[in-house]
Amino acid sequence: MPMATVAKGSLFPAELVREMFSKVAGHSSIAKLANQIPVSFAGNEIMIFSLDNEVELVAEGTAKSATTATVNAVTIAPVKVVYQARFNDEFVKCAEEKQLAYLAQFSEGFAKKIARGIDIMAFHGINPYSNATSSIIGTNCLDRAVNVGVEAYSSGAEESDITGAIADLAEGYTCTGIAMSPAFATALSATTYAGGQHPYEEFMWGGNPGAIRGIPCDVNSTVAVAASTAVHHYAYVGDFQNAFKWGYAENIPLEVIRYGDPDGQGDLKRYNQVLLRAEAYIGWGILDPTAFSRIGD
Repeated sequence: MPMATVAKGSLFPAELVREMFSKVAGHSSIAKLANQIPVSFAGNEIMIFSLDNEVELVAEGTAKSATTATVNAVTIAPVKVVYQARFNDEFVKCAEEKQLAYLAQFSEGFAKKIARGIDIMAFHGINPYSNATSSIIGTNCLDRAVNVGVEAYSSGAEESDITGAIADLAEGYTCTGIAMSPAFATALSATTYAGGQHPYEEFMWGGNPGAIRGIPCDVNSTVAVAASTAVHHYAYVGDFQNAFKWGYAENIPLEVIRYGDPDGQGDLKRYNQVLLRAEAYIGWGILDPTAFSRIGD
């Protein structure tokens, strides 16, 4: 008697396979290089205090010269970002365990989109969704901050570009971080010394070693984003630890919306759909633009 053929469907019912694969990718160079602080909905005002002179050596009985101090303020005001997507209403009818898998993947994907988003906004002043310059952000970004130094990119001389960018930082600041585009990192990895050595071979084949010459660094496609195809960004160099602050205003809420037309795509009940929406409030501030330089053309 011939043996019955066993189909894979009878061995692996769909309800038993609950793991989901997410194609969402991304991370934040800002989060890696700069310090995170709590941000209030009303915004944070950070006072920038400076003693403008050096201490004076005075002889016994002589008059003391006038010295000055300045105090300025930088406000970190949070901006709201949102991601929302529709699903068939079978989402709310399926087992709770399967719902949780959807929610977990959506939340994880949103976190990665936020990570990319804060870089795109803080580096370039661009709305990540539209890829257009944002009036909400204004000059609160490294591309448009006043007095940010610009080091012209020289193909084949990436090491010199970094050296020059570090030299452009204002006196008193040190380079605590470098964010570079994948193209810049790949070009840097091709650097060859006279003896044939490749000093940056750890950047080959998409490598992201986390440090260069002992300085924290990150390779990220967010560095290369631009509102205009005529603009090229290659790297940002600066005192990220001391002169840049960022943070969230609250925990990320995830909402399941079952009624109405929350995204302008038609009534949810009519189309047998639900909408998942995640929102976050993110703030950042450049405490002193002279603490940064960028490599571009």
